Amino acid sequence: MLTLPTSVRIYLARGATDMRKAIDGLAALTTSILDKDPMSGHLFVFCNRRRDRIKILYWEQSGFWLLHKRLEKGTFAWPVTDDSDAKRIEMSATDLAALLGGLDVQRASRRRWYSRPT
Repeated sequence: MLTLPTSVRIYLARGATDMRKAIDGLAALTTSILDKDPMSGHLFVFCNRRRDRIKILYWEQSGFWLLHKRLEKGTFAWPVTDDSDAKRIEMSATDLAALLGGLDVQRASRRRWYSRPT
């Protein structure tokens, strides 16, 4: 389980990404497609076309972390937005943990819950 401070934002790249890309290629995608700075300290999440692999790019003070998860069976429930022009989707750390754990974030219903505005 990832424990992230509330200041860290999580951005999912909409659509499929070539999983042959390593840190430099994903950092370039973060800049060109997501319009974000890869060294901002936020998490950038990418998924392949078959939705059985995810890569997460994260900048720490001294360098990049690249986390890669490959499913042996099944697929990730990669979220889609109604806005077809959106290049990225922002989500919470709770939603990311649910996505990595195999839950469909879009089909799940969220109960009424207090959340302090950030």
